[in-house]
Amino acid sequence: MSKTVVAKINLHIPAGQATPATRGETPGVIIPVVISVYLRGDYDFVLKQPPAAELIKMAAGIQSGSAIPHMQKVAKITKEQVRRIAERKLPDLNTYKLESAMRIIEGTARNMGVEVVDG
Repeated sequence: MSKTVVAKINLHIPAGQATPATRGETPGVIIPVVISVYLRGDYDFVLKQPPAAELIKMAAGIQSGSAIPHMQKVAKITKEQVRRIAERKLPDLNTYKLESAMRIIEGTARNMGVEVVDG
């Protein structure tokens, strides 16, 4: 018998403060959580990878992106850093190809005012 989902709850929880399952992350990093509540009162939850913007900020060592990203660049990250972020985010993205995932991460970085450089 299939379970009937009554509600889906999407949360963004700081790591280390929600459940022991998020202890593997750096404390304070935002972890998306999807909680499914079923008709009988039971539930389950899925922990996802941190948002790409959070991973880019950690890689670049910045607190926030640029207010005017097309004019003011705030940091630089390398292609290798983009590759590591893309590999980590791949299960949560809408692609199965690493190259496509890297382009998604590069686009997010550009929209934050973070430049992607070779080497």
